[in-house]
This record gives sequence, structure tokens and C-alpha cells, in this order.
Amino acid sequence: MPVRLKDVAQHAGVSVKTVSNVVNDHPNVSAAMRERVQASLTQLGYRPNLAARQLKHGRGGFIALAVPQLDSPYFAELAARLSDEATRRGFLLLLDITGADPDQERLVLSGMRSHMVDGVVFSPLALSAEEIAARTDDIPLVLLGERRTPTQFDHVAVDSVAASRAMGEHFRQQGRHRWAVIGRQTREGTASVRLEGFAEAARDAGVELPDERVVTVDGFGRDEGYRGMRRLLDLPDDRRPDAVFAFNDLLAVGALRACHEARVRVPDDIAVGGFDDIAEGRFHAPSLTTVSPDLDALTGSVLDLLVRRIEGWTGPPEHPVVPWTLQPRESTSARAAR
Repeated sequence: MPVRLKDVAQHAGVSVKTVSNVVNDHPNVSAAMRERVQASLTQLGYRPNLAARQLKHGRGGFIALAVPQLDSPYFAELAARLSDEATRRGFLLLLDITGADPDQERLVLSGMRSHMVDGVVFSPLALSAEEIAARTDDIPLVLLGERRTPTQFDHVAVDSVAASRAMGEHFRQQGRHRWAVIGRQTREGTASVRLEGFAEAARDAGVELPDERVVTVDGFGRDEGYRGMRRLLDLPDDRRPDAVFAFNDLLAVGALRACHEARVRVPDDIAVGGFDDIAEGRFHAPSLTTVSPDLDALTGSVLDLLVRRIEGWTGPPEHPVVPWTLQPRESTSARAAR
């Protein structure tokens, strides 16, 4: 049988009203009394009736994070930081893994999976901007991701065009002349934005980026990075790249493995850069040069916007851009230009 407020009150020797004030964080409770009641709550294993609290206060205390996957270190770290920051602000974070399936993403937009949450942080992958724009659910929503999104929603993103352009500039400074990318995809999204920035850098540097050195992938995992680099290494010597930009760090880690197996030296023969700055890249040998988004700034911006909407703010949508830095490491260290 669930523990009731009455049970806690009897255990602590106080009134039910006092226990209710502690559970609801009422300010008019002394520190000593709060500690006494909290000890009884903990000892008896009391759990609040969240549905009842939502009906009473119009708020459930939950925020949902809907992302395509959680086995990606980037999304896992993002979820962890959002959870910590949400807890600090008095909310619990619920995870919704969509698998980049359009039907699952439509459920997120429709509100059918968010009836017990106060707001949603959503990183769509499969849906078009037009489909997102057609959303009718009124639960506060903040969008994530470097892709075209409807302007009527708050949206937080990294400037992937500028960051990818910086990676190309870094390759130029290292004396690299034959650039390649791993990560192009057929659908619009993060990959197309990063390709845009890198292609701009190639044009500015007078570097060709032929189609044979722009590798299309089905996903952003290590296996795709490994296979993509094998394709590039199979090119004739005069067309083989001397610098490869992988559109995330997992692709880059797979590419590094392919170089190791082929006995291609990194960075002497090929420089490799990534995007996201996951821990695996920092501890890889060689350590991975990457674009490092400011995740603290991202989570802070997301929750600032979302909590303000939850509290009733109705101002115009905002679109903050998150800072990033280029982190040069061993995988692109300087060497004499060819």
C-alpha cells in the first residue's frame, strides 16, 4: 500500500498540513521541522502522487527530451547535462528516444507522448520544417539541431556553417591540399549544413572537393566512418586525400581505425578532424581534433527559454546561437607541407 501523508505525519509527530507544506516546498516551514519531516518521508519511502499534483498546480514538474538516439555519446552527454540543469531548476527530465522514425517524431509533435510534461526539448531528424511548422499542440517546445526549422518556435543551435568553415581553414593552415569529407546524407539536416561550411572553406582556399572525396553515409556511427575512410584510402595515390573532415566524432573515430589497419599514418599521411568533442576522441591515440560546442551554454539557453514559456511568457520566438571552439589535437598536428 502506498505511503500516505497521514502515515508520514504520524511517524514524524506533526500535522498532515505540515507534511504537505514540506512536500510542496512551502517557505513557511522552519529548517528543523523540514529536516524532521524529510527524515520521515525518506524512511517511509513516500512518493508523491504526481498526477494529483499536476491537477492541483497545473504542472507536473517534468520536462521531456526527445532525441533520435541515446547510444551517441553526444546525445548522452547532452541528456546528462540537461538533466542536471533541469533538476537544479526544480524539474525532472524524461527521455523519449525517437529512433529518427518519422511516426515517432510526429507523436512528439502531436503531444500524444507529452501529456504529463510541462515542456518538450526536441531534436527532430526525420521531419521536414513544413511538418514541424504544422504542429498544433500548445505544450511549450524548444527545438535543437543545426537545420532549417520553423521560425515560430524557439530554437537553439550551433553555427555549424562557421564551425565547419573553421575546420577547413585549419586544414589550410596545416598545408593540406586534398580535402575530403565523410558524412554527406541525402536528407536535409546537420550533414548538409556542415558540408556547406566546409565547401565554403575549400572554395576560399582554392581547394577542389570532388564528388569522389565527399562520402555519403547512412548514419553517423563508427562503422560508417570506418567504411567511408576505406573508400577514400582505395583512391589512387594522386587523388587520395591528405585531410578528412568527418561530420561527427564517431565517424572520425571509425576513420582513424581504418587508417590504423591500413598503416596510414595520422597525421603524417592524412589529417582527421571531427565535430562534437566527445570524450572518446579526447582519449583516442592520436587524440582527435574537433569542433567543441559549448554544452553548458546550450543547456542553459534551452532551459531558460523553456522554463520561461512554462511560466507563461508569450513573447516572440528566440533563436540563440551556441558558442563553439576548434580544438586542435594530435590528429591534425602540423607537419611540413607537401
